[in-house]
Amino acid sequence: MDGVDALFLARAQFGLNIAFHILFPTISIALAWYLIAFRVLHARTGAAEWLATYRLWVKVFALTFAMGVVSGITMSFQFGTNWPGYMLKVGNIAGPLLGYEVLTAFFLEATFLGVMLFGMQRVSTRVHILSAVMVALGTTLSAFWILALNSWMQTPAGHVMDGEALIAGDWLEVIFNPSFPYRFAHMMLASGLTASFLVAGLSAWRLLQESADAGAAKTLRAATLAAAVLAPLQIVAGDLHGLNTLEHQPAKIAAVEANWTTQQGAPLVLFAIPNELAGRNDYALEIPKLASFVLKHDFDAELPGLDRFVPDIPPVAPVFFAFRVMVGVGVLMLLLAWFGAWWLRKRAPPRWLLWCFAGMTFSGWVATLAGWVVTEIGRQPWLVTGILRTSEAAGRVGEAALGASLTGYALVYGVMLLAYIVTLTHMAGKGAEG
Repeated sequence: MDGVDALFLARAQFGLNIAFHILFPTISIALAWYLIAFRVLHARTGAAEWLATYRLWVKVFALTFAMGVVSGITMSFQFGTNWPGYMLKVGNIAGPLLGYEVLTAFFLEATFLGVMLFGMQRVSTRVHILSAVMVALGTTLSAFWILALNSWMQTPAGHVMDGEALIAGDWLEVIFNPSFPYRFAHMMLASGLTASFLVAGLSAWRLLQESADAGAAKTLRAATLAAAVLAPLQIVAGDLHGLNTLEHQPAKIAAVEANWTTQQGAPLVLFAIPNELAGRNDYALEIPKLASFVLKHDFDAELPGLDRFVPDIPPVAPVFFAFRVMVGVGVLMLLLAWFGAWWLRKRAPPRWLLWCFAGMTFSGWVATLAGWVVTEIGRQPWLVTGILRTSEAAGRVGEAALGASLTGYALVYGVMLLAYIVTLTHMAGKGAEG
């Protein structure tokens, strides 16, 4: 029992760390590309509001980047303290990929961010824009390497055994593993939507304070239009990602659908209370055969159920509910973005619409966290699918130490997150000229 409790606490601690960390790259990856657009628009038009907008959002980016760095460093320590078995088994693959992220992405971001922040009056316009491009490339490269590693853990390929450890037999197969293209596209679009709703929401918050702010009106329209384009692309990418997951991780899809038995013409479960002890769904609301059609484009196709993967069944309830939260928030984002883009074409936004955007400021975080719950819990009990179980990678840190550190992390992260949100809303409320 002690081992089980310690394993749960170790997983909870790492889950808290990665959940907190992912909030900030999800913003900074796409926000960096927004900064390029703001800077180029100022260079082309000379409009003062674009310069003020750039100066405001580069501060937001710098703060977000710093939060991501701090939380990422903390998370990396846990590989050694909580999960030594992971590094012993697959460190020859994970270590280089994490190193590539630092060498090609982090240094690029950190170097040119200084030029972006302090070099506008010291370098030419072209060099300053180039620095913004380098930072954006750095954020994208960072996502590339981290998602290459995570995707490899989900769908490992290109590795060979060297005694008790794994080494890379073919680095191209390791990096471009079966799920990587879908996972990378899905995450990049998620970042685009998260940043778009952050920009739109904080711009709407500013317009609620000062309706005549021209810069906030421009960024609200730009971000809403971007979200209106990205949302349907995310739906397509998500569908393709789901089909890829069905092929390579069918147990995860069975948990997403709460599909307990292998059957033809599987229903789409809109809502239920998964009963894991009894292996059934209570209070289920279903559409007959629709899951088979969505996943295999055939109403009578057979879908593998959780009964096929005993005893390696992932926790069903968190995966089932998290997926529906992700989809539900995504639908709200699509509807608000499309309606907002249509309304803002020729009309000023009414206050009720501004409140809608302000209320959705951090909606991308909710969808992203729900998606990561599906991704990470859905592959359990595997840390590296088919190769390394989570229980095999855990260290020997005791329950008391894990519980104390988990409590400390939760308190510190809660304060940091609150301070971040308050700072952003304060900056947005003052406006670009504030």
